[in-house]
Amino acid sequence: MQMTQKDVDLYRYERKFLVDQLDEHQTKAVIRRHPSLFYEPYPPRFVNNFYLDTPAMDNYYDNIGGSGDRRKVRIRWYGELFGQISKPILEFKIKQGMVGMKRHYAFPDFQVEKGYCDEYLMERIKDSSLPPEVKIILQDQEVVLLNRYFRHYYATRDERYRVTLDTHLSYYRIGRLNNTFAHRQTDHRNIVVELKYEIEHDLSAFKVSNFFPFRVTKSSKYVQGIERVYF
Repeated sequence: MQMTQKDVDLYRYERKFLVDQLDEHQTKAVIRRHPSLFYEPYPPRFVNNFYLDTPAMDNYYDNIGGSGDRRKVRIRWYGELFGQISKPILEFKIKQGMVGMKRHYAFPDFQVEKGYCDEYLMERIKDSSLPPEVKIILQDQEVVLLNRYFRHYYATRDERYRVTLDTHLSYYRIGRLNNTFAHRQTDHRNIVVELKYEIEHDLSAFKVSNFFPFRVTKSSKYVQGIERVYF
């Protein structure tokens, strides 16, 4: 997958914080009291993700190994977890050092229900209008994890800084055949907060992040999910 100048221009910072000493209401209060005057530009909603990886779990091991160039592949949709999934999005989340960017592709509708198998999703990919180079990459991928969380959105009025707050995290182990979605791990204790901004706003970002009394973390939801349901 070739990198273009447009891709480079889309790189941004994502600072992750793990909140384990405050509850949801207290965490929201911290964000609302922030001197940057964050407001909620969108209503909260459930976010669902199928994460794909190679059979050798290359993406997972690159992430925990601290590789300079890392990638996550996921299919994202909103709202209901099961049933007919409409307008899902295929995302390639690419990290280089401390910054990252996303490539988005419209993905064909599909079903998530008991008995789900990888062959079904691969057929949907094969018959889709995804670019040929994307289909080639996905040939070496399989769904290994399903995760779900409830997300609140915040932004400064100038939209330079955005914050997401994720609660009610759950993770499902996904195999190649006949998934029942019974192997689930939930995390209702921890809250994940992310601060997101473009590279040109990094110099003043410390003024925003230093106000948060949260613990910085490098661990992604994908890594957390894999370690919860596989190890």
